[in-house]
Amino acid sequence: MPNGFPRPATAAERGPLATPAEIAAYLGVPVKTLYQWKYRGIGPKVHKVGRHLRYRWHEVDVWLDQQTAYDLTA
Repeated sequence: MPNGFPRPATAAERGPLATPAEIAAYLGVPVKTLYQWKYRGIGPKVHKVGRHLRYRWHEVDVWLDQQTAYDLTA
């Protein structure tokens, strides 16, 4: 993955929470885009831990699966 944030294969290896930088690298978007999605309520579910934003990998994957809007077979 780009930016030195590879996504580990299992939940035990990666831990339950990810930083915005890790999710941005995984999705291939700027961190600023994640903040815009949060503000607009259209991005993956985000959790505040103290003053920090964190994501659960499983919730990001579920959100990503829901984003399939195009039928590429036509």
